Formats: sequence, structure tokens, C-alpha cells
Amino acid sequence: MISRLKQANRYGGWLVRTLLLAGVTGWLLLNPGFQGAQRSAIAAGEMSQDQFDQRVHDYIIAHPEVIMEAIQGLEARQREADAAEAKATLASRADDILRDKQSPVGGNVEGNVTMVEFFDYNCPYCRQVAPIMAQAVADDPQLKIVYKEFPILGPASVFAAKAALAADRQGKYVEFHKALFGAKTRVTEAVVLKVAAEAGLDVPRMQTDMQSPEIQASIDRNMELAQALKITGTPGFIVGDQIFPGATDLETMKKLIERARGLQK
Repeated sequence: MISRLKQANRYGGWLVRTLLLAGVTGWLLLNPGFQGAQRSAIAAGEMSQDQFDQRVHDYIIAHPEVIMEAIQGLEARQREADAAEAKATLASRADDILRDKQSPVGGNVEGNVTMVEFFDYNCPYCRQVAPIMAQAVADDPQLKIVYKEFPILGPASVFAAKAALAADRQGKYVEFHKALFGAKTRVTEAVVLKVAAEAGLDVPRMQTDMQSPEIQASIDRNMELAQALKITGTPGFIVGDQIFPGATDLETMKKLIERARGLQK
């Protein structure tokens, strides 16, 4: 077994290096600068196509650092492209993001700035930022919160998300939401039911409503929307024209809110 693992590791390492080299070499050969040099050299009869390709290959072998430089450049361009695509989605799907009637709302429902959060009840970073969001709402009477259930951490998270959306039908979403994040343990099905009872919810009604196709459809829309916005983890925030991934502190959150408010003036 150990021998096979070593062989697999050696093969995997060789394969990765080969793919990286092939990818970077391909990128260099498609690069406009290299293409120009290639055409000039071949047109002048200084070398054949095969000789030119070999020279590029040999240069990379002699200067392996260019592999990481090229990969970093490619990744940076991909991030820029993803950010541009997400911004375009933010503009074109404003109604889905800000005014989806199936998305619960907190804070001032008529507020002049909206902060959208994609979250999972079992995400430790979401739990960490929950009191910060509560403080931001307390400090800003014009802040509206749109909650996007985004249960990506397993079946228990899906159960909790459905329960929260069912609680919204009883007018107790925000209370239940805060109570779930206030739990000092992983949010399991048993924890969800216990918290629901303590929050004064009609639990049998909640369990029935959780089976509603509309609730599943709401979660599905959030999943698709997060993908379109390039939000791949939790929490993920949208404030104004900014998509902000990850937990943050109160000061940064307030700066994002004020920036968004300034854009509306």
C-alpha cells in the first residue's frame, strides 16, 4: 500500500508539473508578444516552428520562476473577470437581490441603505459577525437588512434554513434567526426544534410549512444567485455596489454602509 501511495504521489506530482508546464507554455505561445517574436523569427528564416517551441520550453525549464509568475498573472486576470461579471450581475438582477419578496427583511424595511447577507447557520464566521450586524442595525436607523438563506454546510444547515423561512410565515423570522446564531453549539435538527419552541413558534405549523415548495424554491434561487455573484462561501455581503466576502468588523461594515449611502446622493 505504501509503495502504491508513493507511486501515486510521484505520478501526481509529475502530472501536475507537466500540466503546469504545458499550460504556461501554451499561454506563452498565445501571448501577443511571443506571437510577434515567433512570426518575426520564423519569417526571417532564423528558426523553424519546432525550434521556436523548443526554445520557449528550454527557457521555462531554465527559469521555473516564470511558471508561478504566469500562473499568478492568469489568476489575477481571472479574478478581475469574475469581479466584472459579478458587478454586471449586481446591476442586472437588483430586484432578485434587493426586493425578492421571499427574502426576509430586518432593520428598517424602508431604510435608505440595504445590506444583503448570504449566510449559513452552521458557519462560525456568520455566528461571529451576527452581533456585529445587530450593532450596525442598532446604530443606524436607516439600515435595511435582506437575509439570504445560503445553506452550504450540509443537511442540518438546509433544515435550519427551511425552518427560518417557515418562521417568517409566523412573523418571527428575525427573532428565530438571532436565536439560532445565539446557540452555543452546532445547529442540528434537534437544536432547531428546541430553539423554535423557546422562541414561541408554533412548531407543528413550522414543520408543515418547511415542506412548502416555495421555501425550497427560495433557497434554490439564493443558491443560483450566489453563484452568479461569485459568492462561494459564507458570510457574503452586498452593500451598495460592493460585494464583500467574509466576516468583517463593525468599523469596516459601517464604512461600507456610508459609502453606499453616499452613492445614492
